[in-house]
Amino acid sequence: MISNERGSVVSLIPREILFGNPARVMPRISPAGDRLAYLAPDEGVLNVWVKTIGMDDDRAVTRDRGRGIRAYFWAQNGEQILYIQDRDGDENWHLYTVQARGGEARDLTPCEGVQTQVVAVDVKFPDEILIGLNDREATLHDVYLLNVRTGKRTLKARNDLGCLGWIADHEFSVRVAQVPTPDSGFALLHRKAEGDAWQTLTSWGSEDAMTTSPLSFAPGGGAIYLASSIGSNTSQLRRWDLGTGREEVVAGDDRADVADVFLHPTTYVAQAVSFARERVSWTVLDPSVRDDFEALGAAHHGDFTVVNRDRADRTWLVAYEQDQGPTVYHAWDRESKSATFLFTSRLELEEQPLAEMKPVTISARDGMKLHGYLTLPVGVEDRNLPAVLNVHGGPWARDSWGYDAEAQWLANRGYACLQINFRGSTGYGKAYVNAGDREWGGRMQDDLTDSVGWLIESGVADPGRIGIYGGSYGGYAVLSGLTTTPDLYACGVDIVGPSNLLTWMNTIPPYWKPFEPMIHRRVGHPESDRAFLESRSPLFSVDAIKAPLLIAQGRNDPRVKREESLQIRDALQKKGKTITFLEFDDEGHGFARPENRLKFYALAERFLAEHLGGRCEPEESA
Repeated sequence: MISNERGSVVSLIPREILFGNPARVMPRISPAGDRLAYLAPDEGVLNVWVKTIGMDDDRAVTRDRGRGIRAYFWAQNGEQILYIQDRDGDENWHLYTVQARGGEARDLTPCEGVQTQVVAVDVKFPDEILIGLNDREATLHDVYLLNVRTGKRTLKARNDLGCLGWIADHEFSVRVAQVPTPDSGFALLHRKAEGDAWQTLTSWGSEDAMTTSPLSFAPGGGAIYLASSIGSNTSQLRRWDLGTGREEVVAGDDRADVADVFLHPTTYVAQAVSFARERVSWTVLDPSVRDDFEALGAAHHGDFTVVNRDRADRTWLVAYEQDQGPTVYHAWDRESKSATFLFTSRLELEEQPLAEMKPVTISARDGMKLHGYLTLPVGVEDRNLPAVLNVHGGPWARDSWGYDAEAQWLANRGYACLQINFRGSTGYGKAYVNAGDREWGGRMQDDLTDSVGWLIESGVADPGRIGIYGGSYGGYAVLSGLTTTPDLYACGVDIVGPSNLLTWMNTIPPYWKPFEPMIHRRVGHPESDRAFLESRSPLFSVDAIKAPLLIAQGRNDPRVKREESLQIRDALQKKGKTITFLEFDDEGHGFARPENRLKFYALAERFLAEHLGGRCEPEESA
């Protein structure tokens, strides 16, 4: 335990509570509204459970004994559960089905080395869904109509376009395709009916590529909804008339991109749209749900999302995100306008000393405003603390407000945890994300350096006890930080991060190949920019590394091959540098198995405590 000068006491939160399996998560109501499914451990592995609403007949209906199930949904016939699973992190997802009453699971896409994508589900087709498979060509996904009862597949759209995204209308006709262009932008193709020739509907360049995309067909099939930043900085929800080409802005925010669109399950009307600034806010478009959204905003503290609803649109399942507590789930009855508590994701968290996640804005050296979050230890004066800069992956992603297990772990161990959405992060408009072009290891890294400088100048951080931590792109940023600013950090923790941008680009998964023009534009071209990319690759600057480094890797990672970690490990060992290395044979791009997660966090906690001086949970209590 830790005490401050006023005598308050803050207990260590066990790693098992933070990083073990949740108690229950991801509730989904059946189409008829009579049953509830959710994920919960069964023999220590996450599986799908089903219960009859109003009864205590909960039972596990799947029997996964490996990595656990992390994504599932009801078939629209209400009799089957569908879920995806890969093999030890290889991301060649298969689609499985099991009866909602239980039984043997069946692989509906039994193709080795093939990745399944779910393209569309619709209430009008209770026994069928649209899926994408790269079984014909590894780099491209064709669209199939799949009967979830029989497993029969029928080709609906052969991908001769180089398409990266398909939109089907509400009759399951594949009519819109998003195709990359040589200038790293996209063209939106359309056809009136299957079998017709594709015609270019519109196109946009690289400046809008990260902030513009088609979403779904609007009611009637004569228009589509898009999130678009063409002519604006942030992406707006727009309606595009396919007949006239007329575009209408439905909703927008001048500081944040469209985050989520709430569509009616049977009429397909856009009823509300959310935007995430520091916190999530909703703009209601349909008066028929205005009272519901207002009541939900007051029913529980935190930021809420409607995660799904029944076919009759009477019952909504609602998740409340909060920074100092687990996700809380309620069922919302639209007729009675009442909320019924379902469960929380991690009940034991409610008794733990969790810290507040505070939004912060920092000025970079060139004047750009950077947005992020600071989580400080509870019960300790926020002065001269050891600190960890926790860098998100992507990099085309962002950190958001809410419960974050790593932020709480670090704060509870005594560290100031800073998460900064450096330039190149998404959610804040195209100028923000495009400012990261060709800035891997450059201004993106400067933003992180400047953020650490802000921590030091504010008096929060002890300049001699600062670590850098991150996964994927965040892992790259760890390696870049240790090579470009070797005196700034006392240690680094790199999880599945690329060390050589040239070898990373040459080993991306085949289904990422259509994205290559975008990667080359935003990171660099391996042929014309070879010297530039070498200068931005930490592997070529290992001599500069002074701080101890921990590297963790999954052997089966398809996005950042294990060689990215092995080659910098070997280079550091050859130079006699301090390196700690951990690899899991049954993981990919991240650690899904709870036993692996707990092993990694135990090692990382000891590593940080040794080099930064924070607290560490005794091994006998882990």
